[in-house]
Amino acid sequence: MLAPTTRKNVWFERAMATIAVMSWIVSIFDLTYIPARDFYFRNLPIVVETYDRVKGIEPHRETVRYLNAVAQLKNTVKQTGLASSQTQSWLQELDGLSISMIQNNPFQVAGKTGNLEKIKNDVRDRVQNQSSKGAFTTFWSQDYLSKAGWDREIQFFDRSIKPLIVTNYYRRLNESGNYVDDFWQIDIIFIGIFAGELLGRIFFVRRHNRQLSWQQVLIRRWYDLFLLLPFAQFLRVIPVIVRLKQAKLINTKLIELELNRLLVGQLVIELTEGVILQILQQTQDAIRDGQIARVIRSYLNTPHVDLNNINEIEGLIEIILEIVVYRVIPKVQPDLEAVLRFLFQKALSESPAYRNLRMLPGIGELPAQAIDRVVTEVSTSIYTAITKLLEDPDSAKLSRRLAENFTQSIGTEMQRGQTTTKVESLVYDLIEEIKVTYRNREIE
Repeated sequence: MLAPTTRKNVWFERAMATIAVMSWIVSIFDLTYIPARDFYFRNLPIVVETYDRVKGIEPHRETVRYLNAVAQLKNTVKQTGLASSQTQSWLQELDGLSISMIQNNPFQVAGKTGNLEKIKNDVRDRVQNQSSKGAFTTFWSQDYLSKAGWDREIQFFDRSIKPLIVTNYYRRLNESGNYVDDFWQIDIIFIGIFAGELLGRIFFVRRHNRQLSWQQVLIRRWYDLFLLLPFAQFLRVIPVIVRLKQAKLINTKLIELELNRLLVGQLVIELTEGVILQILQQTQDAIRDGQIARVIRSYLNTPHVDLNNINEIEGLIEIILEIVVYRVIPKVQPDLEAVLRFLFQKALSESPAYRNLRMLPGIGELPAQAIDRVVTEVSTSIYTAITKLLEDPDSAKLSRRLAENFTQSIGTEMQRGQTTTKVESLVYDLIEEIKVTYRNREIE
């Protein structure tokens, strides 16, 4: 059970954390209010009516006058009909207001010029007139409205045009030439609360620990400074999370573990890639300086220490032979037979006797069939002989002798200057291609 003092501290921390959350939410709402105002206008008009004053927003007189004229036109048509002189007067008024709206662009202040463009496009498409001014003149005419149908066209206006006009607004400027923004009057309340809290914490900590200066205490609570800066509203999420964790209102262990996993995993990947590139670079340097060739010559010409009574090179050759015989050859045997068949056919085709034989009726296909049988038997016989050689215990001596002779021959050839130079050049270029491929993969 918590002591009374501890319980008071917990409740105090939770209360301040809740206020910090409120401060952050209000800040985010203020930052996103202008982009989201149309949403609030359609779904939460009470929010717009209240918060427009904070942002210095008021109805735009030109678009308000336009919508009022449309409302007057509706009432006049309802009372006197579409063909009356009063209706004609309001139609002329709307024609003039439409031209003025196109010329003055009252949507620019609110950043809604796109709305004006959509209005012009919709009206042009509606009356089939490519001129914006001409399209509005046609639309607000007795002739067009009577032919197209008053009810149908005014419904089109209310459905497609009015929603684009009604969201427009005017935003006042202050003496500095900036938009009026009185959010500071709300934010100053939270800033005052957190400033007082921070001063109280500094006083309380220094009272119980005289060795700490107020700067040291302030550094310990560095994240609280974001709550005091009016221009760092987005960053207030940092002290909010810290305070919620300290007040034990949220558990961030899973988030921390996941972040650590991602960061450590990425760090390991980057280190591994760096090490691989470094090894490749050092290998290239060793090849260029001739160190690899000297090591190989030294290994081949100097008796080396045997740690396990096994000739590793002979063992590698035996493994390679087993892989080639038991796994590779069965897969490529049809291709090998095709190569042998081609060589036999080419050799026979150059023989005059074979060409004369193909001329005889009924015998022309016999040589080809014979070649197929020969190729199949030869390939099968060779493969069977090789497998028996590997499986026969008596062939172990021959295999070892082959490995020894192969190793010695490789060593002799590798010591030739021209061969070593070619190998080094090829290996160097291969490593360079690997490095470029690795770097390109990192970029992608």
